[in-house]
Formats: sequence, structure tokens, C-alpha cells
Amino acid sequence: MTLLRAANVQLTFGSRTVFQGLTLTLEEGERVGLVGVNGSGKSSLMKILAGVARSDAGELQLRRGARVTYLPQEPEFPEDATVASELSVSQGPLKEALAAHAELSRKLESTPAEAQGRLLEQLSALADRIEHLGGWDTEHHARMLLDRLGVKDWERPVAQLSGGLRKRVAIARALLTRPDLLMLDEPTNHLDADTVDWLEEELDKLPGALLLVTHDRYFLDGLVDRIVEIQPGEGVVSYPGNYEAYVEQKLVAQENAALAQHKRERWIAQEVAWLRRGPEARRTKSKARIDRARKLMAERGFERPKVAALQVMAAPRLGHTVIEAEGIQKSFGERTVLKGVDFRLQRGERVGLVGPNGVGKTTFLRVLLGELPPDGGKLVIGKNTKVAYYDQTRASLDPEQTVYEAASKGEDWVEMGDKKIALRDYLDDLLFPVPMQRQKVAALSGGERNRLLLARLFLEGANVLVLDEPTNDLDIVTLNILEGLLLGFTGSVLLVTHDRYFLDKVATSILAFEGEGRVTRYEGNYAMYRRLKAQAEAAKAAEAPVAAPKKEAPAAPSEAPKAARKPGKLSYKEQRELEGMEAAIEAAEGRKAELEAKLGDPSVYSSASKVPELQRELEAATTEVDRLYARWQELQNLVSGT
Repeated sequence: MTLLRAANVQLTFGSRTVFQGLTLTLEEGERVGLVGVNGSGKSSLMKILAGVARSDAGELQLRRGARVTYLPQEPEFPEDATVASELSVSQGPLKEALAAHAELSRKLESTPAEAQGRLLEQLSALADRIEHLGGWDTEHHARMLLDRLGVKDWERPVAQLSGGLRKRVAIARALLTRPDLLMLDEPTNHLDADTVDWLEEELDKLPGALLLVTHDRYFLDGLVDRIVEIQPGEGVVSYPGNYEAYVEQKLVAQENAALAQHKRERWIAQEVAWLRRGPEARRTKSKARIDRARKLMAERGFERPKVAALQVMAAPRLGHTVIEAEGIQKSFGERTVLKGVDFRLQRGERVGLVGPNGVGKTTFLRVLLGELPPDGGKLVIGKNTKVAYYDQTRASLDPEQTVYEAASKGEDWVEMGDKKIALRDYLDDLLFPVPMQRQKVAALSGGERNRLLLARLFLEGANVLVLDEPTNDLDIVTLNILEGLLLGFTGSVLLVTHDRYFLDKVATSILAFEGEGRVTRYEGNYAMYRRLKAQAEAAKAAEAPVAAPKKEAPAAPSEAPKAARKPGKLSYKEQRELEGMEAAIEAAEGRKAELEAKLGDPSVYSSASKVPELQRELEAATTEVDRLYARWQELQNLVSGT
């Protein structure tokens, strides 16, 4: 059954058409991801569908009685709101149903048995509604949600919370409403990766429909069964399936459109050549055909969407020492954030920092950058190291400056390799056309501000990029471009992000902040970190019963345990194994990449028998890569004594 339908919706801002003729239908229980480039109108469309903004034209129909909850990117609260009051507001319908159920139960006690039939039917309907709205123990559920989201103080005024905590309260408020349609605009911003995992599970349990705007591709992959893409200035195109299916369908559609455009251009070239032959040739053609040819030539053909051309200015080559930290200590009052942290950043590494919010990731970056003095330990910055820092608060952007002024730093030209480019052209390539360059930064969307800050950062000629949550508010196309740019960057990268997909594609190692000042390094990307961490936790759990005190008969002298191994000591065989591990991992990853490329080739699917065999080989290759990384980590731990 149709839950929500928008027909022929149009929205304009001044002379700019955001979308027109847009028609979208949502069915009951459907999970839909809304995607599109920054500025295409995703947030505006969500507001129109939620009824908090009006379109210039079009019709909106919502199923009678349907409840809709909308969570914007920047949630709003009443001035006197507390955490408890906001969650009470969210559970208003549930509390009403509970009160009605209690009143009917009291009435039932004084009603004769022969007259209880209708009351029992009403009680049954109310019980079903209560279950649908979240169950009977409302406060327990609310406290559980808040605790999992890291909000501890139930009575605290919302005005005293940070932006991240306010977003978490808003998420809990939205989840507790259990509406027929839940609309979420970038819900993963300000959340750490583990909390994003948890939120994905919670949303998967909800019985209602879901409309989701997010740049988190794993989030889209795990939750939605349809992707709707907004075409800038036009309407929407719908793709069945999750994000992975959308990417495959989009590629096929673009290839088909490009082929059709090639045929169209070839036909036009033939017609133009004929028309230029003069009146004699044209007399052999009908007037209708000539008019049709001219009309076709005047039409706009297929054009690939323009994307932001992010580029990095050439930087000096890094020396042997990049950044080295030894025994770093940092506390705030009685709270220890960093406790004896050792860290070495090498040339070409891309290190992802993960851990719960508030555990010390940003503090660690600021210590490395010299913005915060450590309480103890030693920090060495290489003499050739030049750092560019992306601050997640975007504090370095002046909202009163124009886009051009914010990017220029007094220069009208930028150097890219051996080329000198006018700043106006550089900004135009980044999807900031000249009229937009005259706008103030305050008028930009979150994604546009992010893109501007990244563009300015990459003009600094740095060989170490320190990026604190650079993925917030970026559209998926720009994220892909940023990934490619970082993969091709010859310097080193320190990266804080909750985007698991981004970490999987970019990171070469993970620095996990585990609380109480503890920091552990894992080689590989985010998926490898999760595997290695799970293996370590399983091994620790398996050893736990052995550590418990237990009386046993004394062992025979011949069964005496071997002496504990000294840290840093490997056997000759293990040393040789460690020396060859890098080459083995490289070969295994090469084999995996080769198989992935084969499966990515559309022609392979013409032979159905090849695909299962290739998939089995890829699974075996992936297992081998994982095994080699795990063994490499094991040998490294033996060397370091951890």
C-alpha cells in the first residue's frame, strides 16, 4: 500500500531550478536511500516530504493516519528542553496508549462478564498499538538507547550539550517514536564507527518505512532496498536494490547512454555533411527530415555529470623521519586521555584513527600538531614534514568572506605541478562557478563548505595531511574523488572518520583508541582491524578460564612447562617468515585484486560456469590475505612483546 506520494514537485531558489517535475512514491515498510550530488536538493526534498517546507508546485499525499518522524542534519530543540523531556515528548503516542489501556482495564473490572466483549476487543487493539510503538517498559528502553548513544545525564539541559550529543539525543528521540515513516538526513554525522554499526542494527529492526540521506555507503548497503537519485535541475531516477546494486546499474546506464550518444553524434555528423553540400543535395531530402535533423542537432545530448576536480599541490619529499611519538601522556583533570602512547608515522602510510567519541582521537592529533602540549613523553617532527590540518569544526572558514576570498589567501593563481591555473578556474572545476564565488561562505551548504575547505587545504603544498572527519556532508561522488586523491597522494595521511567504507578503501593501518588512555595499532584497513580485534578478544576469552585458580596434581618432572619466551626474540624460522611476509602479502593481495577485476568485467557473465569458480577463488584469496595479515600481526607482537 502506498504510504507517501509526491507528484510533479518543483523547487527553485531565485533563477536556479533545484528540481522540477519530480515524482516519488514510498510504499509501506519500504527502505529507500536518497542520493545525489551536493546541491541537488536532497535535504530540501526531505523537508518538503516531511511537511516542514513548501514546494513551488506539485502535490503531496500521505496515507490517512500515518505518523512521520523527520530528523534533519541539525536538529532543533525548545530552549528549556532536557534530555528526559525530549524523550518524553517522543513517546507521547505511546504514553497515551498506555494510559488508555490502564483506564480500560479498570473499567473492565467493574463490567459484567456478559458485557465485556467489546472492551476486550478494544484492549486487544490497544495492546497491539503499544507493541507497535515500542512496548510497555518505555523508560527502560529510552535509557538503554541513551546509554548506547553515550548520553549519560538524563536530566541535563539540551542547551548544555555539544553538537554531537545533541544529535544523539535527536536520534534517540526519533527511534522512540517508531513512526510509519522515519526520515533521516545524514544521521551518521558525529557518530563513531561502532555507534554507526549499532544504529544500523536498530534501524533494521524498525517495522516502518525508512527514507535515508547518508554518505555512508555501508549504511546504504545494509539498510535500503531501493536507491533514488536526484538529477540536478530535473526529477529522480529509481534503482532497485542496495547501494552496490545501484552502482552496477548506474554504470550500465551510463555506458548505454554513452553508446546512444555516440550513435546520435555520428548520425548528426552525416546529416551536417549532407546539408553543407548545398541546395542540390537538400532538394533530394524531404522538408520534414531536414527539420527533424535540425531539431535533433539543437537538442542537448547525453552528458556525464560534472564532478569536483579535487587536486593536491606538489609537496616536498618527506625525509626518513615524518612524525614520531614516544610515551605520550595527556590528562584533563583526573581523566587520562593518552597513557604512554607510542606512534610512528612513516612515508606513504595512511593511518585511520577509530574509537568512541571523546576517547582522545582529536586530542592526539592536536598533540602531534603541537596545538596541545603533552603532559609527558617525546615528540619528534621531521625537518621536511609539512602538515595541513582539516579541522572537523571548519573553524578556519570565515562565514563573512566570499568563496573566492576564503580560497585565495591573497593569491589569484595556484600552481598544480608544472601548470599555473587561475584561482577562478580552479574553483570552477570544484563546482564553484564564478557567480557562486561571489557568495558568502555563510550561504553555502555543509557539503559545499566541506569541499571548499578541502580545496583550500590541498593548496598548501603539504606532505602530511591530517584530516579530522573530512567525509561529513560530502556527496558520494565527491567521496569517491577524495578516496582516489588520497590513494594517489605520495605523502602520509592521518585520518579520523566514522565512514567504514572510506577507511576500508584508504587506510593502510588503524590506530584504535580503546579508552583509559590505551591505543593499539593494527595493520590493514578497517575490515582487517575488526577481524584482528575479534580474534584477539576471542583468544582472551578462551584464556580466561585457564587464569582462574584451580588445584591440580603436580605435574611429573618430564612435563615441566617451557620457559616463557622473551619479548623481541624470534626463532630463526620465524625471523625468515617475517622477512618474507611483506612479499607474501603483496602477492596474495595482487591475486585478490586480479580476481576482483575479472569479476568486475561484464563479459565474464556471458559464461555462467565461470562465475561460481571465480567467486570461490576470490573467497579463498581473501581468506589467504586475512591469514597472512593475522600471522604478520602475531609475529610483530612477538617482536614487541605485546
